Amino acid sequence: MIKKSIGIAVIGSGRIGTLRARLSGMHPSVRFLAVSDQDPARAKALAELSGAQFHTSDNNAAIEHPDVDAVFVSTPEALHGAPIIRALELGKPVLCEKPIALTLKAADEIMEVLAKTGGELRFGYSRRYKECFLRAKEQMNQGRLGNVISGMARVYNSRAQTFQILKRDPHATPVLDVLTYYVDLMCWFLEGNRPVEVVARGQYGIFKKAGYNAHDATWAIVTFADGAVLNFGISYALPANFPTQGQSDRVELLGTEGTMLIDDDHKDHILFTEKGIPHPYVPGHELNMAFLGSNSAGDWALGNFWGSLGNETRAWIDHLVTGAPTSHTTPEQARINLETTVAIEKSVATGQAIRLPLEM
Repeated sequence: MIKKSIGIAVIGSGRIGTLRARLSGMHPSVRFLAVSDQDPARAKALAELSGAQFHTSDNNAAIEHPDVDAVFVSTPEALHGAPIIRALELGKPVLCEKPIALTLKAADEIMEVLAKTGGELRFGYSRRYKECFLRAKEQMNQGRLGNVISGMARVYNSRAQTFQILKRDPHATPVLDVLTYYVDLMCWFLEGNRPVEVVARGQYGIFKKAGYNAHDATWAIVTFADGAVLNFGISYALPANFPTQGQSDRVELLGTEGTMLIDDDHKDHILFTEKGIPHPYVPGHELNMAFLGSNSAGDWALGNFWGSLGNETRAWIDHLVTGAPTSHTTPEQARINLETTVAIEKSVATGQAIRLPLEM
């Protein structure tokens, strides 16, 4: 799709859908914008905020609109399938939020339709569009690390955000919903070298007591096809008022010719105020101290949105309009990401090493 201007539909008017719609409405190549949500009032409010010309509570009405050329799917994780499939059937390119689905069965239904239609589908693993990780990928492309033999990716966040996610979908556990970013990131760095074995352990506590089947902390050792061994860890159970506003992470890569250490904890820019800082993800939750820049999607500043999700959204629209190359995650990689995180949870549950690909 190479056009001077395009029409965009944003399916889902929640936090990420709102950002996608507002950014689309600000893009000079977007001539038409449609938004939808199961809650008609929410869709109408987003249309007013983003300047959309069409709003509806019927997802298909937005996808099928004759002025819509491409679709963002920003629904909750378990509801990705239907809008993706409808858009692919109509030949409209799709960028969907991660993960591809919460089960491999649901993911394979999407993959089957993709194979039949030959459409264009990518997934929004926005860590790829964060500047520090773009710089890291360039070093990998230049071969400055040689062969990666080991590495580590760990991410922390507060329980306040985790409870908000689990309330939206109790199946969107920290592993399936967040650690997937770092599985994708490492697979991108080690492109063409896929995970083949997982050994993982987790610890129940805070979320289990609240009625959710989610671990407070999970750590996994993942072996890749060439023997590289990487450690993945997540704890989304830090105290509710911990200063992070999103993902605080660190990534390390150890190679035969070099080493790369990426500190993305955001402790370099701290704000303390007695007036309170609204949490970007949890409505009504305020912090007195915040690590600025830790909001996973990015931040509004001086009338525009800056950060990984802004970069990712603009890059996708540029790709549609000009045909420029894109680093957005392919559906094949998105399925590997899901399979790997499913294997991590399976290894925690069984105490066994899990081989990949999983037997269906």
